[in-house]
This record gives sequence, structure tokens and C-alpha cells, in this order.
Amino acid sequence: MSQLQVNRINDASGGVLAPISSVMRNRIINGAMVIDQRNAGASVTATNNTYCLDRWNMNSSVGGSYYTVQQNAGSVTPPVGFTNYLGVTSVNTISVSGTDSFTINQRIEGFNLADLGWGTANAKTITLSAWVRSSLTGTFGGAISNAALDRSYPFSYSIPVANTWTQISVTIAGDTTGTWSATNTTGMFVWFGLGVGSTFSGTAGAWAGAGYRSATGATSVVGTNGATFYITGVQLEVGTQATSFEYRQYGTELALCQRYFEKSYNQGTALGTNTFLGAYTFGGSSEGNGNSIVPISYSVKRVAPTLTGYLSAGTSGSWNYERSGTSGTGTITFDQTSDRESRAYIAVGANWVVTFVYGHWTASAEL
Repeated sequence: MSQLQVNRINDASGGVLAPISSVMRNRIINGAMVIDQRNAGASVTATNNTYCLDRWNMNSSVGGSYYTVQQNAGSVTPPVGFTNYLGVTSVNTISVSGTDSFTINQRIEGFNLADLGWGTANAKTITLSAWVRSSLTGTFGGAISNAALDRSYPFSYSIPVANTWTQISVTIAGDTTGTWSATNTTGMFVWFGLGVGSTFSGTAGAWAGAGYRSATGATSVVGTNGATFYITGVQLEVGTQATSFEYRQYGTELALCQRYFEKSYNQGTALGTNTFLGAYTFGGSSEGNGNSIVPISYSVKRVAPTLTGYLSAGTSGSWNYERSGTSGTGTITFDQTSDRESRAYIAVGANWVVTFVYGHWTASAEL
């Protein structure tokens, strides 16, 4: 299938212009695993419902350390055409029980799926594809599900050779029933199982009225200490076959990620790093109650985000200030937050003339 749209546009003279590139053919954001705003390539231990690489969420239903996620973990050579991958490493061993669930997943916003028509008689077929690699071999599993977790389609795929990149794809007929959001809420979960119990596993290749996250009988990565699972080139597109991966410019991919999460830190700098570089600064005076007021703006978010402040030294919850030849730190709070701006209050002491305040911030509007 061509990577170019079939439609052509007539120019003013009645001629035909060249085809234009398709737009947002891939509904997955950061499928090539190039953006890692939070960790800047550092390893992170999985805890339930937390984000690792941008747009990728870790699901670990059991407390404790069972796997880590890192951009380019193990430093293996990615598939041809890619420079990054998401790497999972099992750091313990667990015998997965019925209600256990260990996955990585992406939540796709409903606005980006509205044209699929899912939940109607006109539901479109989609194809999900990716490059995967594991130290284990066998049948692995995943699923597509709706936000309510009452409609899902488990799928399975094979990794026949250990430590070798394998390209996979699964074609899924659109769901003509169920509720699928077409707004700024979660429209779809895309799950890749790392060890999923029977409660959340179903028969591969069929729609079910349940919130499955993997296929029955799938290999458990967390069941083997030191096992690895790597993935990149994840693409979800309309149609019955996988096409070549849709590469987007880095700035475009970053902007797509920043709709959900943004930071003041320089790209390549992890949250909580001891650095002044990129710190947000603002000059002014304190008000009568001892707070300095700082306006903060950011790219338009999915919803009004949750903001967190960081000292230049890295500690969260405070900012630095300079006043009358002395320096200090003050608690930071936020109010009047909208999808594009907020206002920070930094405690600096009543009636002091403040030279400036500074610190880092993050704005999260994750699904």
C-alpha cells in the first residue's frame, strides 16, 4: 500500500498537483520510542499506572519490583530504520495468578480515533504492527480495549527466535458495539502483555464483552528473572494490512507528546536533575501575604494539567528565590490553571522585595 494519499488536489489552472503525504496515518504517538521527557533514557522501575517513555504507561498490579523499563535497554541494535526502542527487563520472578496484570500500554485519545466509527455499523478495520524482540520464545499476547474495559479484542503473536527482531502485525475488524469515546478522553487502550493472569486474558482473535489485556496462554516475561522484551515501530492504522512505519519529524512527535506532558527542563534532562539550565525565571515583588506570583504558559493541553514545581537542585514542591541579597526556597502552589496557562505562588516571606524566583515545572494532562 502506498504511503501517499490516493486523493490529488487540482491547482488553480486545472492541473493536478503531486500527491500529498498522509497525515496521522499512525494513531500511536511515539511509536518509534524517540521521546523520553521524564527519564531522558534512564531506567525506571515499573509501578502501577505510571508513565515511562512518553505516552507509554506501565501496568503492574502487584506491589514490588518485577520489571524495569528503559529507552534502549541492553544497548542492542534496533531494527533497520529505527534508532530507539522501549526495553523491558524482568528483575524478579513471579508466578502470575488469575488477577495479576503486567503490561505496557498506550491510551489513545478519542479525538484521534473518531473517524473509525467504532460502536456503529460503519466500524473500520484496523491493523496494529510493531517490531518486537525477546530473550524468550513462544506465543506472546496483547489486546485492544475501550476505556470502560467492557469491550476488548485479545491478540497473539509469535517470537520464534530469541534475541532477534521480529516484525508482527494483527488485523482487527472494527467493533460495531460498545462505547468508544470520540472526545478528549481515552478512546482506546493498546496493551502488550508481559504476564497477565486468567482474569484479564481471553481467546485471541475475537471480540469479547470484557476488559482483556492479553491472550490466553501467552508467555510471561515477568515469570523469568532477567528476561527481556523490546519493542519499537508500533503503528495502528486503518486498513487490512500493515504499511511501512510513518516517521514524523522530531519536533512534530515532541509536540504530540506535549499535549499530554511537558516540562521546563531541557530535552535530554531527566526530571529532578540538579540543574539551572532551562529553569523558568520571573522577576517581581512579593504580595502582602508573602507570596510571589508567577504566570506560567505551556503548549495547549488535552485538559487543564496538573503542575509540579521543582527546585533547581531537583527537589519537588518548591522553587528558589533571591531577595535583598539573600537566597532561599519557598513552597510552590498553582491555581487558575487552564489548558494553556497557570499561575504559581511561591512563598518568599511577607513584604519582601524579591529580585527573582526560579525553578522547573512539569505539566501533566495524561489520559
